[in-house]
Amino acid sequence: MLQTNLCGIKLKNPTILASGILGVTKESVERIGKNGAGAVTLKSLCHEERFGNANPTMFGYGDVFFNAVGLPGQGIDSAMKDFGRLDNLSIPVIGSIYGYRIEQFGEVTKKMDSMKPAMIEVDISCPHMDYGKPYYADPELTAKVTAEVKKNSGKIPVSIKLSPNVYDIKEIAHAAEKAGADAITAINTASGMVIDIDARKPVLANKIGGVSGPALKPIAVRCVYEIYETVKIPIIGTGGVTYGRDAIEMTMAGATGVGIGTGVFYRGINVFKKVCDEMEVWMKKNKVKSLDEIRGCAHG
Repeated sequence: MLQTNLCGIKLKNPTILASGILGVTKESVERIGKNGAGAVTLKSLCHEERFGNANPTMFGYGDVFFNAVGLPGQGIDSAMKDFGRLDNLSIPVIGSIYGYRIEQFGEVTKKMDSMKPAMIEVDISCPHMDYGKPYYADPELTAKVTAEVKKNSGKIPVSIKLSPNVYDIKEIAHAAEKAGADAITAINTASGMVIDIDARKPVLANKIGGVSGPALKPIAVRCVYEIYETVKIPIIGTGGVTYGRDAIEMTMAGATGVGIGTGVFYRGINVFKKVCDEMEVWMKKNKVKSLDEIRGCAHG
């Protein structure tokens, strides 16, 4: 009922652990798989080790979660030693990569390719990285990064992760597709700020953080909807998915895969199983036998 084909990758269900949440060791990857996810995205890796931003880096209240961790990570060389081949794990693994300069995207991609992930996700959209002019905000730069990654990714499909912090996400998605992207991941966090009125200063040390959690979902659904009408490649809809109804909504907007990140914070590590069970209940009640029947149906 929930089986999904994403760029030729066979998933038992469409739920995918989003990058930056727990995907840091082989053990955590396997644990996420045992808790019902269809695939796991690793925490983003670049050409060097990064320590990220100073604390406090995370803050949550109600339906809103903020983070400005600053992409900390062990770096691709260390990850190659720790993980070895990713296709030896029991669940499809998506390797997330980024660089500071365009050529570094290519260098990291080549090393990630040697690890044999099911897919490579390209993070051009972290709102806390100072790239100069953001890659995610410029169709030409997006196309250049996409082409560089595709040149170094062998036969492994590539998904470009886009930002909602742009005037026209359709234009960016089209540029990525034209440059060879096999899929689009939509979306990364939206930029926001919370001020502690007693301390009279922003809560996060970085001041500006990325908004995730249920509050992000309407923005993510809108982005997926617009991208679906613009490109022919699959979309991984990510942002605020917490319940089965959210995943169904993403599918109706046009998503093939459904990313879950902050949902782990709200419902626990078995949120993937919970979401899948809730999807099946809805599908049986509405006599839907396959997600293909409802994918993009909101477009009429």
